[in-house]
Parts: sequence; structure tokens; C-alpha cells
Amino acid sequence: MKNNFDLVVIGGGVLGAFHAFHALNLGLKVALVEKDKAPQSATTRNFGQVVPSGMNSKWQAYGRESLKIYKEIQAKFDISIRNNGSVYLASNEEEVQLIEELHDINKGNDYSSSMLSKKECLEKYPGLRSDYVKAGLFFPDEVTVEPRVMIHRLLEFLEREKGLEIFINQTVVNCEKAGEKIQVHMAVGSRLEASKVVICNGKDFKLLYPEIFAQSDLEVSKLQMLQTKPQENYQLLGSVLTGLSIRRYEAFYECPSFAEIKKKEAVDSLEKKWGVHILFKQAMDGSVILGDSHQYADASDIDDLGYGLDMDIDGFMIQEAKKIIDLPTYEIAHRWYGMYAQCKNQDIFQKTIDENIHIITGIGGKGMTGSAGFAHENVKQIFNK
Repeated sequence: MKNNFDLVVIGGGVLGAFHAFHALNLGLKVALVEKDKAPQSATTRNFGQVVPSGMNSKWQAYGRESLKIYKEIQAKFDISIRNNGSVYLASNEEEVQLIEELHDINKGNDYSSSMLSKKECLEKYPGLRSDYVKAGLFFPDEVTVEPRVMIHRLLEFLEREKGLEIFINQTVVNCEKAGEKIQVHMAVGSRLEASKVVICNGKDFKLLYPEIFAQSDLEVSKLQMLQTKPQENYQLLGSVLTGLSIRRYEAFYECPSFAEIKKKEAVDSLEKKWGVHILFKQAMDGSVILGDSHQYADASDIDDLGYGLDMDIDGFMIQEAKKIIDLPTYEIAHRWYGMYAQCKNQDIFQKTIDENIHIITGIGGKGMTGSAGFAHENVKQIFNK
């Protein structure tokens, strides 16, 4: 049958695309179904930072595998990967202690990083304020991507070079076991058949298996981000993560001093209220993306997050960003929010139905960094390879 596949992937974001990629590399016949004309959720609405350095030990391993995969693809097909490194900027002695401890941890992990003095930070990052930075920790192997470009080029690569069959503007309304196969039914009345189905549905919990998601520990995070107008005669290399990131990212949870330092933090600050940590990344057009914030709702209450942008949050993020880097302009060209799903009590949501239907979502903010590496292992498990 023309519509008979070894694997059907539902969802064309980064997690679904890399499940397709690894299945194709096993020589399998793969289809990918995307409900929209092109992916437009969390995969396209993030910073485009691939930062294994910010992950705990388990996910750092997936992230490092992802780095290899991104770079291998980029060598064959331009998916917007730039190997320009990541830096964590410490703003006080506690944060300096944490980046020193993380540096030591990564020596043990054999993951390259280097400490930067205050002087070296100021020389490397134009506009960085002397009254903010105390020291930095630089990861040279990490990359940035253009999030509104990467997934489209990746899917083009998979279709053109790997033989992926892509079905766009197709909403899947049901998956059911039919003998040894799984039938995937579309809203338009057509269907695909596959030996196995992987559902990477992101935050879309209302179409397939809503009862499973309603009973899960999944929640949704809404993040606000901003993008300046292009900066004239200015270059900011790589991903720039700041003191609030040091206090938020999971990698630092493994530092010996982290728990004691967290105890001292104010619990009623605006950064706590809105889940703000300040990141910078310059896009290819010279503009700078900055943010972000985090507001949460259970999977069953996703609509409570609303569809508006809170200008108080945006104003606070710009105010804090100005304390860190003096950009040539903070005139904002674009504002948006993204939403991603995550679990409250585990690192990713996985559920298998009828042995051959695999739901995989709730990867949280680890998607751009961890999906390629995680999917590599997961596809091998699914197909017993």
C-alpha cells in the first residue's frame, strides 16, 4: 500500500522531526503528519539556543549527542546552525561560586568549558556592563539556530535527502489498532497505516487521548520574548545567559553550593513572580532576542494562560536587560509568546498504548537542545535496534 509505513510520526516540531530522522537512518519507511501548513509552536517560538551546559547530567548527554547531530546535518545541508558558543555571566560572588563549581563538574564530564575573568568577559561581549559582570563560564562547542528557519530546513532535508513523506494541513483525529497495524485517521477522511506510531503533540492535549493528558502531571509554560530592531555595527556572539539563568538552570542544581544559595533568595521578587531570567541571542539579521518569562497552568487548564502579552512583564525584562548589556538600541520590533509542555514530577512524558502507539511530549524547555539525542535512543528502543 502506498500509505503503509513502518512509522508514522504525528507532530512536525523538533521532537517529532528527529524521531523521523533517526527512523529514516535505520532504513525505515516513515511519514510525518503536521496539522498546520508548517510547524509553528514551541519549536519556532524559542531563542534557538542549544545549551547542553544548562542541563542535568542525564540531559547533558542527550544534548551533547544533539550537538553532534546538528553539526553533521549542517555540514550537508544548511539548517542555520552557528557554532559560536554559550556563556554564563555571574553578577555576584555566589554566582561566581556556582559557575566555578559547574566548571569543575564539566571537567569530570569531559565537556569543554573555560572560566573567563571580568576583563575577558568585557572584551568578548560588547556593551556588557562593568558594574554587572564578575566572571563568566564559556562553552565553546555549543551552537545557536534560527528557530523560525531551522525546523523548516530540517524537514526539507529529511524529505529531499532521506525520503521522508510529509503530510501537512492534516489533523489526526484517531489512531486505532487493526490487526498487526495501527490505522491513523485524518479529519479529511484519509488514513495511513503503520507498524508503529509516535505522537509528539507538544501542548495539543484536546485532539488525541485527552483523557490521558487530563490525568497526567503535565503542565504548560507560557513564555514571553522580545526582539529588538537590527543593531547597527554591533555583534554579540553566541548565547548569553545571565545570573538569573545560573539560579534557574538544572545543571546548577548539581553544584555543591546550589541548595544553600537558593535558600537565601527572595521569594516575593518580580523575577520569581513571573519566572523571569534574562537571556540574549543575536539573530542573523542583527536583531537581538531577549527574555524570557514563565507562567504555568495544568494541561487541563491551558486556556487560563490566555492569548495576550503582559506589558508589565515585557517592561520588567527590558529594564533588567539594560542593567546587563548596553545595546545600541532597545527599540522592540517584535513581541510574542511561546508555550511548551513539561511534567511536574518527571523529565518527559511517555505513554504507550496498544504496544505500538507511543506518546512522547512534555520535554519542557529542553526541546531544542535535547530532542535529537533523546530521539536517537528512543527510536532504537521502540524498534528494538
